[in-house]
Amino acid sequence: MQFYSFDASYVSNLCAGDPPTQEHFVGYFSELLQLKLRSRLSSPHAIEDVRQETFARVFSVLRKDGLRQPERLGAFVNTVCSHVLSEHYRSSGGSESLDVEGRPELPDKSANALEIVVARQTKDKVREILLDLEPRDRSLLKAVFLDERDRDEVCREFGVERDYLRVLLHRAKQEFKTEYVKRLGNKMPQGAHI
Repeated sequence: MQFYSFDASYVSNLCAGDPPTQEHFVGYFSELLQLKLRSRLSSPHAIEDVRQETFARVFSVLRKDGLRQPERLGAFVNTVCSHVLSEHYRSSGGSESLDVEGRPELPDKSANALEIVVARQTKDKVREILLDLEPRDRSLLKAVFLDERDRDEVCREFGVERDYLRVLLHRAKQEFKTEYVKRLGNKMPQGAHI
């Protein structure tokens, strides 16, 4: 969608009932209001009611009082729509919003107590394994994967070329993986990239 800049002549033509201007206005703002209302109302009927009431009020105010700042027409339409939407919520007793009969409930994405305990235990095991690695492997894995430092900076710190850093990282990851599998079995932690 391309945004439109409004001016005094546009608003004047709109107030005068110029058909091409009105057609443009309704088409342009219908699309914007649909975007706004779709996320706030569940029924297409309610969306259409709010959209039409918004247009009716905007035209009424424009014909009666005009608009002091024509370039702010978009903000004015949005404000009117917000007021109409608030009135709609009040008149429908708030029942219009997210709780609709027959609509499936959204799953709870938060971790349960068991997942939190397992994640904490896994984190502790990873920390233990890192402490048991050779100091160079531990420092390398920490710098690249935990601290997410720039690889060129890590190369300078360890005094190696970029190609050799890949070799060192591969070896350190293999050591970590071997130790992890020995202690915890073949199940790598969820989301682990080491």
